[in-house]
Amino acid sequence: MNTEKTVISIKSWNQNDRPREKLIAKGKNTLTDAELIAILIGSGNRNESAVALSQRLLLHVDHELNALGKLSVQQLTKFKGIGEAKAIAIIAALELGRRRRGEVSSRIEKITSSKDVYELMYPELADLMHEEFWVIYLNNSNKVLQKKQISIGGKTGTLVDARIVFGAALEFGATAVILAHNHPSGTLQPSKADKELTTKLKNGGACLDIKLLDHLIVTEKEYFSFADAAMI
Repeated sequence: MNTEKTVISIKSWNQNDRPREKLIAKGKNTLTDAELIAILIGSGNRNESAVALSQRLLLHVDHELNALGKLSVQQLTKFKGIGEAKAIAIIAALELGRRRRGEVSSRIEKITSSKDVYELMYPELADLMHEEFWVIYLNNSNKVLQKKQISIGGKTGTLVDARIVFGAALEFGATAVILAHNHPSGTLQPSKADKELTTKLKNGGACLDIKLLDHLIVTEKEYFSFADAAMI
């Protein structure tokens, strides 16, 4: 009995089911993530079509494109059918997507909500494997004057010097600040240290007539706002 797996090439599919042809005929929004990746890599391996190989890649990262974008060339080439050129194509495409979102955030000139803060800081913080602490400096119309990285830490925390935070505020002529840092673990729950730091910087700013408007915890998928939670 022949138990060898039969592989159906994409070329034998109905024309409207082939990723490239489907994109042309039905539009890019109709394609699944696996089909889009299949277009990038072009072909599969001896036992899998490009789409099947892409589905296996996505399964490895729980179907999270952000997680896929963090894989290195060396990690991607461990998958049978993914050589260096295909790995580079995947990494380059996902990096372009990240930069595209960064262009959107760069057009945010005035903060009107916590969502604006999230969009502004997402490109800086969401993909990091370590914690970073940033401050957004605003004028009295909530226009963004500057955003500045204050400190870099490890996977579980980072130290923040209030003198650096408010020294920059005076330098930029800011009348308000918004704090932002990431949680690489993905948890949105503020820690005791997060709460204590927020209170410390709120009180420190009050002495200089610089208002603390919000403090965001940023993750890959969502955010926590101290202001929205009435914790400031």
